[in-house]
Amino acid sequence: MPQPSPVIVLLGTSKGAFLVSGKADRSGWSVSGPHCEGWPINHVIGDPETGTLWAGGGGEFTGAGVWRSDDGGENWTKTRLTRGMMDDWAAGDPDFAQMIGWTDASLPFADAFQQVWSLNHAHGTLYAGTKPARLLASRDGGETFEHLDGLANHPSADSWNPGAAGLTLHTIVPHPANPQAMWVGISAAGVFATEDGGATWERRNRLSNAEACEGHSHPAAPADGETGHCVHNMMRAPGAADVLYQQNHHGVWRSADGGRSWDEITAGLPSTFGFPIRVHPRDPQTVWTVPLNGDMAGRFPPDAACAVYRSRDGGESWEACREGLPQEGCFFTVLRQAMAGDGRDPAGVYFGTNSGSVFASFDEGDSWDEIARHLPTILSVEVMDRA
Repeated sequence: MPQPSPVIVLLGTSKGAFLVSGKADRSGWSVSGPHCEGWPINHVIGDPETGTLWAGGGGEFTGAGVWRSDDGGENWTKTRLTRGMMDDWAAGDPDFAQMIGWTDASLPFADAFQQVWSLNHAHGTLYAGTKPARLLASRDGGETFEHLDGLANHPSADSWNPGAAGLTLHTIVPHPANPQAMWVGISAAGVFATEDGGATWERRNRLSNAEACEGHSHPAAPADGETGHCVHNMMRAPGAADVLYQQNHHGVWRSADGGRSWDEITAGLPSTFGFPIRVHPRDPQTVWTVPLNGDMAGRFPPDAACAVYRSRDGGESWEACREGLPQEGCFFTVLRQAMAGDGRDPAGVYFGTNSGSVFASFDEGDSWDEIARHLPTILSVEVMDRA
């Protein structure tokens, strides 16, 4: 029987990409980085079949770009997509241009967006979500990208409002079996789905009881029976049915029909606010989230005591998992893309904080260990698991 490979936790941070590597038994963790020249990196992903890594990010100064490594993070190549302030500086300052190795080359998307916010690799295609919200696709592993303009041309696009972090396309959820089907989450425009490879998109924010709904408790939702458009994170559950979970700006929601309707499953959680959601790799009824105390109350764990909440019954009930997590004076935030998992048995769950710590559970949430600390603000967590 083949032995499991080491686990690599992929981190996007405000000061580059970092890799936290553990042994096959998920022990002996070590940190490497920062990678990607210290760019702000919003998301790092890996392809477990080939070992290729991609990192997306950028900002006002650098413009947007995608980095790629084919050797486990030792070396990275950069594909710049848009211009930044440094291009304007370099164009007028030869010494600065020489210092940063700048060349006056045209970039494929000019100044259309500032950052790559999310990545996903599926069915041979690398997808990138940007800020402001656009969806890009690369058929050559990230060397070149095309704009999938069907989403940008959605009839509702003129009404999309930015969330606090801007109008970001932060979640990309491809269907595992159907390359034509995909869901995306945009803050603050909601959930959109395509079933024709991105040519057309359907907005999917309807409450399951929308027909009878004359009002609801969601303070940021339209009055016509929709969930709030400020979806924070979304994940598809394993299995044949298109079961989706989302952490919204106001509550946790579950859809049994691919997002065509949503049921609220917040009851039992200590607050309605939070950012990430994680679903078990084999059990569609097991889900984890990290509640925070509220939008305007500081966005830290309730009572300054951290707990990951776990449901084993699809959100019908929740339990607090606290062992190993700080229970006093805990004021960190766990951001929308900063929770992930591996596929082992028992499943591992990992989350990163804006104070630079990574916590991991190797018993599906029963207990937690801090496997890295003192890193920059952690913007995203993913796991490269080649077991």
